[in-house]
Amino acid sequence: MARYVALIRFTAQGVKQIGQSVKRAELFKKEARKLGGAVHEVYWTMGSSDGVLVFDAPDEARATALMLKLSAKGNVHTETMRAFDAKEFAAVMKRA
Repeated sequence: MARYVALIRFTAQGVKQIGQSVKRAELFKKEARKLGGAVHEVYWTMGSSDGVLVFDAPDEARATALMLKLSAKGNVHTETMRAFDAKEFAAVMKRA
């Protein structure tokens, strides 16, 4: 399963409904499980991003579907990156 890191920025709607952010994070975890993935961490942050998600998905299509479902609710914008651990990156480097 592939690991992903997503940066989250609240929309105006998300800020208006900030009190429900923790509840929405729990719903996101359930959505990930439905798609065969797993959420490892949810962080609320300060700075240019309002939050960070760390999750696994079986493939890019399901990772993309999960992020689209999240964004479609209108509370956040996302920027998602594929993350490689040391073992995975070493395997990539053997091909480079």
